[in-house]
Amino acid sequence: MSKQKRKEMIGNEGKVLLDMVRRLHRRGAVGHLTRLVSKTHPVDMVWVYRHLPAGEREALFEIIVKVNSVGEFLSELDKFLVQELVDRLSAEKMAEIISEMPSDDAVDLLEILPAEQAEQISHHLEKQDREEMEELLQYDHESAGGIMSPDFMCLNEDCTIKEAIAAIQKRSEEMEMVFYLYLTHGEGRLSGVVSLRELLMHPPEKALKEIMNANVMSVTTDTEQGDVATVVSKYDFLAVPVVDSNYTLVGIVTVDDIIDVIREEASEEFLQMAGVGKDREILFKTANESAFIRAPWLFASWLGGIMAMFIIGQFEDELAQMIALASFIPVVIGMGGNIATQSSTIIVRGIATGRVNLAEAGKVVFKELRVGLILGLIYGLFLGLIAWLMFHGEGEPSLLGLVVGLSIFFCMIMSACIGALIPMILKRFDIDAAIATGPFVTTSIDMLGVLLYFSLAKIFLNL
Repeated sequence: MSKQKRKEMIGNEGKVLLDMVRRLHRRGAVGHLTRLVSKTHPVDMVWVYRHLPAGEREALFEIIVKVNSVGEFLSELDKFLVQELVDRLSAEKMAEIISEMPSDDAVDLLEILPAEQAEQISHHLEKQDREEMEELLQYDHESAGGIMSPDFMCLNEDCTIKEAIAAIQKRSEEMEMVFYLYLTHGEGRLSGVVSLRELLMHPPEKALKEIMNANVMSVTTDTEQGDVATVVSKYDFLAVPVVDSNYTLVGIVTVDDIIDVIREEASEEFLQMAGVGKDREILFKTANESAFIRAPWLFASWLGGIMAMFIIGQFEDELAQMIALASFIPVVIGMGGNIATQSSTIIVRGIATGRVNLAEAGKVVFKELRVGLILGLIYGLFLGLIAWLMFHGEGEPSLLGLVVGLSIFFCMIMSACIGALIPMILKRFDIDAAIATGPFVTTSIDMLGVLLYFSLAKIFLNL
């Protein structure tokens, strides 16, 4: 079955579920609706909730609270909507919900809320849960410490396989990702890892340190979440252990959290490259808030347009002598802007995935230069021929086609180089490379493209 077909089926299933929820709500069939909610995965209920009108949302959330699936529901819901729902619940009820959630998800939920509200909820938690939350909250929420789970299987390396299996059978329900058993020595220092498969392949009397993999890959609590995602995706781990500065094992980051990180960072990059900031909740903002977020990014385009206008104004006499020049301005700057955006997007993605080495920036830029040269030659010839055919014999100089063709040629070479160079320069100075695309690159290309076009026209057409 193709991916596209599967997407359509999921979309249809979602619509069927949404229609069913709305129909049961209109009929007042609370019992049937409660059974439907209890049998539906909380993630699917989140999708339904997003598409319901305000009144129906309230009724659905009351049922979700009753069937005790509210914790997972809130952990999957958009931040903007979470705050709205938490305000309806007492601090005592929220503490009860949070105590049943995985620690990392509970901390993420507390971080969304205002400090005063989060403190009130924490006050109602049991001492052990509160201390665990406070310990996780001390880490940056975008670091390994901020996304790790402290609930993991861990044993001393001197334990036997028999003891390890007994411990897993006893404690596995409370732990995350029991496919890996992490081993420690001394005061909880990480020494190795054993998979469940390894446990079952050896005699029960053998010590864990005899079969463990001592070359265990780990990250520190202050490792950025993007770097953790790189480690997990590179080595195909289901989880990666997190250690502190003393190499003491303090938690694990599981692959489901990494998927969330990759999705969030991809969304932020996409929004930044489009020039609308990086707030993933922008769809839920009011018109005024959305306009305020997007205005600074558009200012660069506005400023570039004003400067391009002044550049064109400097060539007013040349335009008056040959009005045909104006016909090709949109094509020249459009082609330049497009290839610059392509180059920037490729380089930004390459930096994010580690496939672009900044030490070899010259090689990368030279490759984009060659790409710009090839494409510039192709489109320059096409457009130059079109210009010659359109205006030949109408009183315009025959060199107009040459000017247009050369403008496209040089503009695309220049744009490809600039589009590749700017993200790497920003990255070198520790600035987010994603902001290089969108308004900034295209605006600079608009100005330089217009200047190049009219300069070539002035030289070749003796204007």
